[in-house]
Amino acid sequence: MNVFGRLAHAWNVFFNLDKPEPYQSTTATAYGSRPDRTRHRFTSEKTILSSILTRIAIDVSDLVIKHVKLDDQGRYDSEVNSGLNECLNLEANIDQGARHFRQDMVSTLFDEGVIALVPIDTTVNPRLSGSFDIKTMRVGRIMQWAPDTVRVLVYNEQTMMKEEVTVSKRYTAIVENPLYAVMNEPNSTLQRLIRKLNLLDAVDEQSSSGKLDLIIQLPYTIKSETRRQQAEQRRKDIEFQLKGSQYGIAYTDGTEKVVQLNRPSENNLLKQVEYLTELLYSQLGITKEVMDGTATQPVMLNYFHRTIKPIMDAIVEAMRRSFLTKTARTQGHSIMYFYDPFALIPVEQLAEIADKFTRNEILSSNEMRQIVGRPPAKDKKADQLRNSNMPESELGLNSPPAQKQPPLQLVKAAGEPPS
Repeated sequence: MNVFGRLAHAWNVFFNLDKPEPYQSTTATAYGSRPDRTRHRFTSEKTILSSILTRIAIDVSDLVIKHVKLDDQGRYDSEVNSGLNECLNLEANIDQGARHFRQDMVSTLFDEGVIALVPIDTTVNPRLSGSFDIKTMRVGRIMQWAPDTVRVLVYNEQTMMKEEVTVSKRYTAIVENPLYAVMNEPNSTLQRLIRKLNLLDAVDEQSSSGKLDLIIQLPYTIKSETRRQQAEQRRKDIEFQLKGSQYGIAYTDGTEKVVQLNRPSENNLLKQVEYLTELLYSQLGITKEVMDGTATQPVMLNYFHRTIKPIMDAIVEAMRRSFLTKTARTQGHSIMYFYDPFALIPVEQLAEIADKFTRNEILSSNEMRQIVGRPPAKDKKADQLRNSNMPESELGLNSPPAQKQPPLQLVKAAGEPPS
């Protein structure tokens, strides 16, 4: 399609909607902070759970998603140069890069339980044809469900506000959190832990609110109303002295006795929080070593397969079924994610692995140099799958061509003496 064709068929999700005209301002709208930034719910931001969910979101965003072409055997063959692939690897929209977009997906997925990946700008109207390419896309919150459509709250970069739009389920990738029963159900482990942590914070704020917890024993009994008024006045006098004093010093009568209570209120909230935290760690497949960065390679591998992989599988499958038509899938198009298996391997083990991979002709020398962050070598042999420990003559690389031998004479010529 040429330039004029792309301009004629270009489509934006915020255009031609059945909604009132937006307010036209004479001055440009500006914000002190990013209006499109994803923020956790208020109940999650106050607790330690925000750090746990952010850690998982960062680890998931480390995986790269690509629009690829498969061979006849269903294996990865090449990368497709498309707008969708550019959104997944370079720039999803004018505000978010590819990594930020992936982290936004996971963070919103944890917070909402279900998200919608909405194509904003496409080459062709997806309502009319399935052969469209995505130019920009954003993460939206689903506000209302319908049989064929969903009402999504998504950020509009033109008005710099989040607006609700109705999009079809056919071209919108709807992703559900695979850990929904653990994280998003009303009585799930995560929600129970949030409530317990909020109660514990309330108790801590009450105990550390600046109260002295003093008991004043007066030299007379408080039975009549007059004595009770005198005791109340004495209490106010001591409060006034402590409040007005620079160092918090007050005086009492010699017959009065002051008792200070330094004992905290006893409850089992802390034990419940510790129990729910350990239970949540086990259900999410995460450990304390993963959080502080001291986990071993087997622990990280278990964390990847139990936590990271199900989340990424759900995202990729939703993209594959919504962004690729049946014809494209028949032609070998697919969406895959890639994980770097050498990220946690020490240097002393990486040399041995590189020798085994190149010797068994699994990876070439330049491919191994790319893994360790070195530029490719200029030698043509570095791009070949060959065992460098074998002589070239045995591999048949520089052996001279075999000379043709004359055919054997099976019939003797006439007059030739017998051998």
